[in-house]
Amino acid sequence: MQPSQAYRAAESLLAFWAEAGVDAMLLDEAVDRIEAGKIAPPPSPVAARPVPAPVAGPRVAAAPSPDLSAAIAEAQQLAQAADSIEALKAAIEAFEGCPLRFEGAASQAVFYRGDPAAPLMIVGDGPGSEEDAQGAPFVGRAGQLLDRMLAAAGLTGRVFITNTVFWRPPGDRAPSPPEQAVCAPFLERAMELLSPKMLLVLGASSAKALLRKDEGILSLRGRWHEWRSHSGNLELPVMPTLHPAFLLRQPAAKKKVWSDLLTATERLDRPERP
Repeated sequence: MQPSQAYRAAESLLAFWAEAGVDAMLLDEAVDRIEAGKIAPPPSPVAARPVPAPVAGPRVAAAPSPDLSAAIAEAQQLAQAADSIEALKAAIEAFEGCPLRFEGAASQAVFYRGDPAAPLMIVGDGPGSEEDAQGAPFVGRAGQLLDRMLAAAGLTGRVFITNTVFWRPPGDRAPSPPEQAVCAPFLERAMELLSPKMLLVLGASSAKALLRKDEGILSLRGRWHEWRSHSGNLELPVMPTLHPAFLLRQPAAKKKVWSDLLTATERLDRPERP
């Protein structure tokens, strides 16, 4: 195997485990921690360090950390005041409480694309460079793959697509839980305004944020979960699945997403009980 091929294979494998939620690695051989704890480690020599003389001068206060609770409260107020999806879009564009707006985003907020009256809402994690440039979610390579899979499942024109955050994270990394928490009131308000029949959640980051679970996406996908608004007034069935960006690195996993899409489509088309 050429060095470049080995590098790509290793990168792909690491991406696979990261998407699966693996964040630790075991040792090659088992270690008896109980027995190891009975042996006191030898004391390490501590060299005496000279104490530096105090330096006169003005003290500089540490920079204050962002007030997350205040930003969430502002987002809740703006979101609840929006009485339409376009008013909600304007509220998001005016909101300055998410740090991503000043860190990763180069141009504009990225809220949604698709039909607001669609029965299926798709939620990803965050916009990338193409989305940041065009102002719409899932318009890059991952979005094009998603569109092809939706078309094959008969879902073209029947989806509303958005993300857990509305500004591009630096380096296209996954959004952090605090960043998702600041944007959550807007996403929840969108669900209340549109009342979709169900949610299709893409990727580990968005699945953990919406379902409030720490399981990896490979454990969550393929089965139905329930999402409930903080007010308790809205409950929606949720089907988590793999992110299309992951499928670009691991094409063999497409069959899992295809199975999840068919399951969602079957429930979507199921006749409602009288």
